[in-house]
Amino acid sequence: MMFVGAHSARWRPRALGVPGASPASPASARCDQQRNVRNAGVRAMMPTSQKRSMRLNSLPVGVLWASASASAVETDVDPKIIDGKAMARQVEDELAAEVTHMKETNGLVPGLAVIIVGERKDSQTYVRAKRKACERVGIASFGYDLPEATTQHDLEVLIEQLNVRADVHGILVQLPLPSHIDSEVVLDKISYEKDVDGFHPLNMGRLCMAGGGREEPRFVPCTPKGCIEMLKRKNVAVAGKNAVVLGRSNIVGLPAAMLLNQMDATVTICHSKTQDLAAKVRDADILVAAVGRAQFVPGDWIKPGAVVIDVGINAVEDASKKSGYRLVGDVDYASCYEKASLITPVPGGVGPMTIAMLLRNTVDGAARSLE
Repeated sequence: MMFVGAHSARWRPRALGVPGASPASPASARCDQQRNVRNAGVRAMMPTSQKRSMRLNSLPVGVLWASASASAVETDVDPKIIDGKAMARQVEDELAAEVTHMKETNGLVPGLAVIIVGERKDSQTYVRAKRKACERVGIASFGYDLPEATTQHDLEVLIEQLNVRADVHGILVQLPLPSHIDSEVVLDKISYEKDVDGFHPLNMGRLCMAGGGREEPRFVPCTPKGCIEMLKRKNVAVAGKNAVVLGRSNIVGLPAAMLLNQMDATVTICHSKTQDLAAKVRDADILVAAVGRAQFVPGDWIKPGAVVIDVGINAVEDASKKSGYRLVGDVDYASCYEKASLITPVPGGVGPMTIAMLLRNTVDGAARSLE
């Protein structure tokens, strides 16, 4: 792989998605964090015309992801477009069948626990989409709404309790946490066997060292896993191809590069210090764009016939919209579409598949509990 150049609480547990259970606070994930991949070097490379949109990137990430999932572009008639929303529905149908079989044969209901500290509206908006997704496939979702003043100790105690609960197969802590809580310490408290985000150091380490008979990670981060699933379901040949990943975050860029490397692609990771970035991208048979910059990649950077996976979800001003903004990706869609053989839209591309992979990880965690 090539790296070019050198990211006392009152607990209120509730359940949903199970017949007879009370309404719940939603299940959620932190996989939206790839939008936070920001650095000054990438900003400096942007055309001036693109920088105007950056101030809108402060919009709540939950609002952006929920919008991206709910208002997907209609792409059924265009074989060039990878319809993430339709693909996610296929995944959900498969998972629903697995969950039904699991219930009927083992009496087991997959369970996802989500902890939210404080009352951020963006987090609340985002997790509503996760709750609905859990309900659709039959996953039991356990919500824990904790007050802003929750202490580090109380939060860690709750996680330790969830780690040993047999009905919980996945645990998420919604970020950001209040400033008085050490997020890294909290996240490391989650058992790697229930780390459905795939961010536990043991899971990340196993991902980096996978192969050669070594133990695989229990979970892979949801967004890069969704990107790879899209390639597989579109029968994209990866072995021997040049794959370029724009962005090196622990959330998307690095795990995406590791997964592509395991599929025998020749992987180049690019970032703000990369020299002659355009030339690197033009060499890509497969491009994964995850820099969190609106329309950063122009069409003339795209190799004819390349596959473009656009992870970005960015808000740009649009007076014609009631919200005052519209969502775009990290690539200039119109111009890149003309050059690509396959491309993901924004919205309706990677976003829905990220949610689907969260569900996939939760069901896989439940299945492992039977071993």
